[in-house]
Amino acid sequence: MAMSPHFFNKREPETAPARPGSSTSNVNSYSASGTTGTQQPSTVNSASPATTAPATPITPQSGSKLTVGPNIKLKGVEITDCDTLVVEGLVEATMDSRVIEISERGAFKGSAEIDMAEIHGQFDGNLTVRQKLTIYATGKVSGKIRYGKVVIEEGGQLTGDIQFGAMPTPKSASQAQAA
Repeated sequence: MAMSPHFFNKREPETAPARPGSSTSNVNSYSASGTTGTQQPSTVNSASPATTAPATPITPQSGSKLTVGPNIKLKGVEITDCDTLVVEGLVEATMDSRVIEISERGAFKGSAEIDMAEIHGQFDGNLTVRQKLTIYATGKVSGKIRYGKVVIEEGGQLTGDIQFGAMPTPKSASQAQAA
């Protein structure tokens, strides 16, 4: 049985130049960044947030994530234990989560209790945002809305029964009583 030279991390120099952004160039730049164990993670970690933070400002770094892609319809469900829900299609559901992101072509109908929301598309129903609700220029939110903080970009729409002061989560309410 013949073994590939790549099997045990033995790499031979490539004859063709590496394409920018290819995994080969990333491996070479990573291995050249340092040899001590304490310097490598700080170099890699310091570069990583700078490139990923602007793309998704409210998305948690770890946790469960559910993405409903374009042209997908998810109806009649209850979504729980999901840290981030990304809606690019249509979702008709009830959910309790940390973050919801609705893309320009995405739509959510139903009830949601969440920590933070980014709305580029449409939301229709009962929405409770415990921390921050952000509605972008293409976003349309309607229904019974409760929020902690709200940011509405020029062109964004917010209609319905709207109240400041989202109700605290049962977990944080019990912690407040204990203090």
